[in-house]
Amino acid sequence: MKNFFDNFYARINNGKNPYYVTFGLLILGAVLVYISPRSLLAFMILMLCPMAIYFLNMETKIKVLIGILLAVVIIPVLGIRNIFYLEVIFQISVFAALALGLNIVVGMAGLLDLGYVAFYAVGAYLWAIFGSKQLSLLYSVPGAAAASAEFSLDPRWFWLFLFLGLALAALTGILLGLPVLRLRGDYLAIVTLGFGEVIRVLALNLDKPINLTNGPQGITPIQRPPLPPSYIMDVFRNILEPIVGHEVTDAQFYNVFFYFIALIVIMVAIVVARRLEDSRIGRAWTAIREDETAAIAMGIPLVQMKLYAFAAGASFAGIMGVIYGANRTFVSPESFSFLQSIGVLTMVILGGLGSIPGVIIGAAVVVFLNIQVLQTFSLFLSSLRQSDAVIPIINFAWRDLSNQLDPAKYQKLVFGLILVIMMIYRPAGLIPAERRQRELTHEEDE
Repeated sequence: MKNFFDNFYARINNGKNPYYVTFGLLILGAVLVYISPRSLLAFMILMLCPMAIYFLNMETKIKVLIGILLAVVIIPVLGIRNIFYLEVIFQISVFAALALGLNIVVGMAGLLDLGYVAFYAVGAYLWAIFGSKQLSLLYSVPGAAAASAEFSLDPRWFWLFLFLGLALAALTGILLGLPVLRLRGDYLAIVTLGFGEVIRVLALNLDKPINLTNGPQGITPIQRPPLPPSYIMDVFRNILEPIVGHEVTDAQFYNVFFYFIALIVIMVAIVVARRLEDSRIGRAWTAIREDETAAIAMGIPLVQMKLYAFAAGASFAGIMGVIYGANRTFVSPESFSFLQSIGVLTMVILGGLGSIPGVIIGAAVVVFLNIQVLQTFSLFLSSLRQSDAVIPIINFAWRDLSNQLDPAKYQKLVFGLILVIMMIYRPAGLIPAERRQRELTHEEDE
């Protein structure tokens, strides 16, 4: 089987074939998604295009051109036609940024962090508190009507809070790093797990005596940054409405708007992660991950480098937290549970520890399975239950099928099985880091 796939890959990756395959996937996927907006197969074909851009041998300028065409033109247009797809892409972007940040801590520096979602919560609550009327409710009863003197920042402050969220999350990462610098392995994982729960419980209970987070009810409505001037929006409406076939609302423009913000953050995060990986700091993290004692003997400042890792990883989550709060216009403690941290860690492990393209692919796979595949199968089973269909051989009526068998309810089981299979058959991940791949190959040779 391996030889079959190797031969197939060599054939399509030869001569002009990569260009034909990539453009074919791009055109076919875009047309199918346009015609069948909720088709799982159509969306999968379209998502194969970025994979082809990464894996197939083509000129760099052609890869960039196809990537820009897909990300800047095709996905926004298809997203306006059916907002569901843009929601999937937006969540992939958010979790890809979180995975890139956690990859710095876990993959590059080797520090197991089970409370990473806490930094995400810090950024989200920062803009939620200042970008809503929450400051007017500091001394009011939770859930009561707003005070007469309402206060909230102008929505344009959102752009500044992107950087403030980054800075506050990085500072929080340093504060977490200071008391745990002497810990490693399981002990470090336990402390970071506790830190994540502390942040969540604080958000849950800081509604008295000062109502800072509004407790379990969460904070809403959170302001969004203003859209471009109306005359610019009218130009886009005149261009897009004949293509998508319906009126384009401000809500749909906001979805595209946040998609582009997340896309820009992802591009910046990739550049930063790549520069860090190849820098003196990145090599120091690698040394710490391999052997802390040897790293100290080589003169690497262990405390400083660990703090750098926590701060750099946390900053990615902080800025995405601000974007998440503005996009959803609502935050609550339930959005930042321990399972969220495990989900991001799953993306990193699935994609490949230390691999920048790997963790992005891992985030895409996990989000796609969760939102698209499992939900689609659950909806399919639900439609069968509402029909009179019967399985011929065993004479079983679909309407008698229990709701407990919905695939969406077994999300964690599916991800657990995927991780077990990955650890057995591909421990380095889907797209392993070169150093990690060499280590595993060396171990197998021994």
